[in-house]
Amino acid sequence: MSAELVLKPGKEKSLLRRHPWIYATAVAEVRGRPGPGERVRVRGADGRFLAWAAFSPASQIRARCWTWAEEELPDEAWLRARVAAAVAARAPLMADTDAVRLVFGEADGLPGLIVDRYGRQLVTQFQAAGVEAQRAVLLEALLAASGCSDVYDRSDAATRAREGLTETTGVIAGAEPPALVEVQEHGVRYGVDVRRGHKTGFYIDQRDNRALARRIAEDFRARHGRGLRALNCFCYTGGFSLALLAGGAEEVVSIDSSAEALALARDNTERNGFAPDRAQWIEADVFEQLRRLREAGETFDLVVLDPPKFASSHHHVDRAARAYKDISLNGLRLLRPGGHLLSFSCSGAIDVDLFQKIVAGAVIDARAEMWMRARLGAGFDHPLLMTHPEGEYLKGLWLERLGA
Repeated sequence: MSAELVLKPGKEKSLLRRHPWIYATAVAEVRGRPGPGERVRVRGADGRFLAWAAFSPASQIRARCWTWAEEELPDEAWLRARVAAAVAARAPLMADTDAVRLVFGEADGLPGLIVDRYGRQLVTQFQAAGVEAQRAVLLEALLAASGCSDVYDRSDAATRAREGLTETTGVIAGAEPPALVEVQEHGVRYGVDVRRGHKTGFYIDQRDNRALARRIAEDFRARHGRGLRALNCFCYTGGFSLALLAGGAEEVVSIDSSAEALALARDNTERNGFAPDRAQWIEADVFEQLRRLREAGETFDLVVLDPPKFASSHHHVDRAARAYKDISLNGLRLLRPGGHLLSFSCSGAIDVDLFQKIVAGAVIDARAEMWMRARLGAGFDHPLLMTHPEGEYLKGLWLERLGA
């Protein structure tokens, strides 16, 4: 007999809309003694069945829902089928890249599980008690569905602590990964450090936006007969920089505070055979360097602002808003007439509308006439589950400055 969670009156509304999270404050009673990650039946205050979920006694998200039909039991066969479906959905991307997100947590019905593929290497993150409890079954399913044999675990995010889980990293299947795994994206090659790099080693979610930057560079060259001059802030290992160089940019100035990341970015430039004089790498604090560039009278045809997460929770929204406003304002002041700004936020606590308002405030203060060409987001392999808006962590704006 499965343990049960009984909700307080009125707290069933979000589950009836199929939102997958149940907060501790919504739980009236726990029947039985479920352990971390154990499957529980969720009932409303009136006794009706609402969902099957994974219990997490240490987390404020007390349970994460697997399924919504009582007869759809989330057993081992069900988990294998979910993994297989997630991997199959990404198959069309493999024609353009071998760096793909295979599983995206709640969007794939596997709350808390992240799986990225780099060539023949898989990298996992088990971020919730439910998927941690099913680690062996999920690993077996991933190996079968992907055809890969090497899996490195990067379950080292802060979400583990909030779930009452300890951080863990290391090989969980196959061989130790090389120092760098080489992947390709639209013909551009990147070296990825899956053991120590940010997230799982690379920002797969920015694939479509890197392709957009490349198209802007190609179109600029076709219209002006010269390559554009670009500035890439928080460049990490050069993702946007290399895409711009591949698109024919004349010069790309890239800034990051990490010497280690910049060293790999330089290696990636050489890996693709780009002339070193087309790429300038600056180790500096981006906020300070933007001001120095402004004081020096530097200008650019395209500016990319892709900072790390400024707001880890709603408690940091005000501080984050000021930081986004600061870099947006200084980025706009460096932009030539007719130039383009690609500005991003990966802070889940900053929603799309708020981010647009912040950037609009910077536009007003910069006294710049700007078109918004498009709102931007994560790629095809990071789908948004419509009943889980929290999954839309990455948002961006493509702006164009009016003028000749």
